[in-house]
Amino acid sequence: MKLLQVPTANLEERIKEEMEENPALEATEEDHDAGEGELVDEFESDKEEDFEAEGSEDEYDNIDISEYVGEDDDVADYRLKDENYPEIDEKQTLPFKIESTFHESLLEQLSMLNLDEKQRKVAEHIVGSIDDDGYLRRDFGAIADDLAFRQNIAATEEEIGLLVKQIQRFDPPGICARDLRECLLLQLERKREEGREVDITINILSDYFDEFTKKHYEKIQRGLNLTDEDLKLAINQIIRLNPKPGGNVGDTNKGESYIIPDFFIHNNTNKLELTLNSKNAPDLRISEGYRDMLKEYDRGSKKDKRQKEAVIFIKQKIDAAKWFIDAIKQRQNTLFTTMHAIMDYQYEFFLTGDETTLKPMILKDIAERTGLDISTVSRVANSKFVQTEFGTYRLKFFFSESLSTDSGEEVSTREVKKILSDMVEGESKKKPLSDERLTELLQQKGYNIARRTVAKYREQMNIPVARLRKQL
Repeated sequence: MKLLQVPTANLEERIKEEMEENPALEATEEDHDAGEGELVDEFESDKEEDFEAEGSEDEYDNIDISEYVGEDDDVADYRLKDENYPEIDEKQTLPFKIESTFHESLLEQLSMLNLDEKQRKVAEHIVGSIDDDGYLRRDFGAIADDLAFRQNIAATEEEIGLLVKQIQRFDPPGICARDLRECLLLQLERKREEGREVDITINILSDYFDEFTKKHYEKIQRGLNLTDEDLKLAINQIIRLNPKPGGNVGDTNKGESYIIPDFFIHNNTNKLELTLNSKNAPDLRISEGYRDMLKEYDRGSKKDKRQKEAVIFIKQKIDAAKWFIDAIKQRQNTLFTTMHAIMDYQYEFFLTGDETTLKPMILKDIAERTGLDISTVSRVANSKFVQTEFGTYRLKFFFSESLSTDSGEEVSTREVKKILSDMVEGESKKKPLSDERLTELLQQKGYNIARRTVAKYREQMNIPVARLRKQL
């Protein structure tokens, strides 16, 4: 189950960790389906008796493996280096990438201010209180209390406020704001020289922020005596601002930035072909060296306690390697079986890419088809991706509840959401469709749906209410 949850991007790293811990496990460039299977099967048949319990004294008679376990128990040199490549000079300096984090960037700018020791400590505490989005969400009183109790520094709210104003001049613009309104205003203040449009935008956010967020444009125009053109220019200014100035600074997790699909589905003349990403099918086998040790043991003519212990150790490592190879195979089989069942169930979608062809499908449906537990199917659906000709999807995308039509037919809620999304996309933005009107249109198409259900689907798709979709 743990291996099943490992993302494809991290599976190779997980295998390397296992190989580092267990020298009896190694990679091979031979064909995965034939090579690995033959090696494991041959070893099982040749040495089946070696994988029983500890064994008797007679079973370990007359063995000589001194070349593997010397008196000093050092690891052999061939385990530590490759003779085909020159060793790296210990004094050689290898280049590596250095990136500063968001908070390190702020502290670097802080070092350029002319502050005394107390001010610097207070300022560093303020910087440490800024969240990853770039906001200072703690009030000055709480910061003052922290400084007093944790660092024994007495700082007034006024002193803290003055330092906050200095930090707000740091890059990126909008940093250290207490809320979204202040964040946007800080960015606009740096653009004042750009002309009258910026002044109008500042006035809107300063005096009519609530009205702007609720798109009560008529009230703003009356209050500031603005034309439609003035308001459009101001809106364009605002949408170009950054609501999360801290999000663009520092390191990014490359593993979260890219999606590596676990499966590929190809349409070969209207016949779907499913393949598993090769990263999910590594070439692993039992180490030839460890197998040779046991063969050498069988051919030996003497025994002692040290050799017996060494053979037991070898057996344990080989058992662990076999278990890991079997676990990888089971992971591959579970992934392929689950995806194949999903592909068969949603065959029409994978042929056409039309979301309205998706059939209602729940975890239980796939569990019954595959014979797997529902929890296993859930793990696969929530963590794996499939690449199709129409895009890359998380498997959970294909699961949905059912909804009845006027004719009694069961349709996928995904189909209803797609139609709902198309309606919103095609509406007049000067007069968006209300939830009531969307419900009427869906009912006219034969879908038995209530207004509250339409509102729920709209929220699930992150579509705002009609008033907030309105544009000039």
